[in-house]
Amino acid sequence: MLCVGLDTDIEKIPEHLLKEEDPIFSFNKSIIDATHKYAVAYKPNLAFYEAEGLKGWSSLERTMDYINKNYPEVFTIADAKRGDIGNTSQRYAKAFFNQFNFDSLTVAPYMGSDSVKPFLGYPGKWVILLALTSNPGGADFQLQDTKEGRKLYQEVLRQSSAWATEEELMYVVGATKAAHLKELRSLVPNHFLLVPGVGAQGGSVDEVMEYGRSSNGMGLLINSSRGIIYADRGRDFAVAAEREAEKLQIQMSAWL
Repeated sequence: MLCVGLDTDIEKIPEHLLKEEDPIFSFNKSIIDATHKYAVAYKPNLAFYEAEGLKGWSSLERTMDYINKNYPEVFTIADAKRGDIGNTSQRYAKAFFNQFNFDSLTVAPYMGSDSVKPFLGYPGKWVILLALTSNPGGADFQLQDTKEGRKLYQEVLRQSSAWATEEELMYVVGATKAAHLKELRSLVPNHFLLVPGVGAQGGSVDEVMEYGRSSNGMGLLINSSRGIIYADRGRDFAVAAEREAEKLQIQMSAWL
């Protein structure tokens, strides 16, 4: 169930890699080679690539080409949190699904169904809709009561689950919101959940596994980013990343 977040910050990668032609790709390649035996998914956070301009986009493209060529069985997630009116969403979908060949894309639901449905027209691709996030400000809207007596995130789940099948749509639920997982599962018992916030952000793997699994005992992608990729800042960074990935995988396996 392990998803490794490739939140690759040029200011945090080991110093010796800065001498490489493409330091971000070199870092990602080493992390991927070291952790692929434990990871079922990789999730590049687009902000870290966009911030570097054309070089960053090139690093992302090389990273995706490397994963798809060498580890095609591994699921890929563009953590881009896109969401706009229909014709713009169509272009976002084309960019990430066709150009970069991601398997999935995180999407913000705030603008409603017509901003989400253009992403659902790609066979074999997934939309990962923001539902209940870990950040403190998420409560500003997500936990507000609607006039029907539901929380806003519950209304998002209720309505959006009718837009696509369980093989096309999954949801982002922060690991630090584990107390809500049991209630959330009553609304979407079979959908996959992408759960960030484990590790450096303080989320509990055991709580997520206990309350977040789907009706068949699976249905989770549990993401760790900084806790794995920055486990060590020296020349042995990939070895340290492999060790941390293995620890999480063993912890998850105990529940299965």
